[in-house]
Amino acid sequence: MTSLRAWVTVALSLATYNVVTPGYVTATEADQALPKQNWTFSGIFGSFDNASVQRGLQVYLEVCANCHSLEYVAYRNLSEIGYDDDQIKAIAEQYEVEDGPDNEGTMFMRNARPSDYFVSPYANEKEASFMNNGAIPPDLSLLYKARPGGADYIYAVLTGYGEPDEHEVPDGLYFNTHFSGAAIAMPQPLYGDDVEYQDGTEASLEQESRDVTAFLAWAAEPSLGVRKQLGLKVILFLIALTALLYATKRKIWGDIH
Repeated sequence: MTSLRAWVTVALSLATYNVVTPGYVTATEADQALPKQNWTFSGIFGSFDNASVQRGLQVYLEVCANCHSLEYVAYRNLSEIGYDDDQIKAIAEQYEVEDGPDNEGTMFMRNARPSDYFVSPYANEKEASFMNNGAIPPDLSLLYKARPGGADYIYAVLTGYGEPDEHEVPDGLYFNTHFSGAAIAMPQPLYGDDVEYQDGTEASLEQESRDVTAFLAWAAEPSLGVRKQLGLKVILFLIALTALLYATKRKIWGDIH
């Protein structure tokens, strides 16, 4: 039920973000074919590069979180990409959440805990709409799954901004070669000098885009690595079982004949 509610919320958010701004062109299909990228998490043997996902978290927190929520991911989930308990607690405590009521029936603010979900930049949808000229920035928890092309789509849009050529971009929209209609309501979020990576990696538009894309792919499927490992073990077990049954069959029928 929670998963269904999450999908419905993302779909409604995307629809609202696409429709409410006058002249806005929806992004159901890209005008140009998405450039294919190599992702470490692709394929049945793929896995997330934790260093890249951690850098993507930094990009999200310092840039994307100013407008976009991540309401279906809890801070404690960060343990799956290499953070220890103290690091997760330190990240969560940077934000405040409303809690209560207390013994007097009053709601109060407190520092976020690892068990809390990522704090939204807005108190509610009304505030989000007001702060964004009537458009509600979509929650990014399931963006990787919600958009055709997944990671390739996210990366292409983040790196697809530029000056319009023969396209006429309506007022309030921005030219993007990989967005349907070549016009998008979201201003360019990344420029290549937005963060100073904590691990010393040199920042660039491509690097930031790849890292935050990897993070959003992980956010949509935090347990992907565990599921792939389990799936591989199941496949190996079935292969071994098949070989054992085949050997048993040959033994039984060999004795009969």
